[in-house]
Amino acid sequence: MEALNPRSLNARMGIEVIEASAERLVATMPVEGNTQPYGLLHGGASVVLAETLGSVGAAIHAGEGKIVVGVDINATHHRAARTGLVTGVATPLSVGNTLSVWEIVVTDEDGKRVCTSRITCLIRERPPGA
Repeated sequence: MEALNPRSLNARMGIEVIEASAERLVATMPVEGNTQPYGLLHGGASVVLAETLGSVGAAIHAGEGKIVVGVDINATHHRAARTGLVTGVATPLSVGNTLSVWEIVVTDEDGKRVCTSRITCLIRERPPGA
């Protein structure tokens, strides 16, 4: 992933993918550097982590010659994270030829749920030159 764009948002936020398959993706992200003014993990940072995992999962599912684009994402923030790493785990809810829907659960280092997100990605043929 990083080879495509080493200066991506993922790199700036410290997202590290540690497991990736068509059935499950796992990544971590530091809280430090991704906080809002009160020192809590920024809700948008959780959504970036979720979109990263769901989009990568959709791309793995789609396979060669396809591209995926997110068309909808939502998130429910359950509790604050103040320190350490958060971990996102993405699993497919529905995968087809046109749409791929993933649920992402973000937890803190104690395994407590910080955020639940769902993303829907559209699958398209890769345009020439892309």
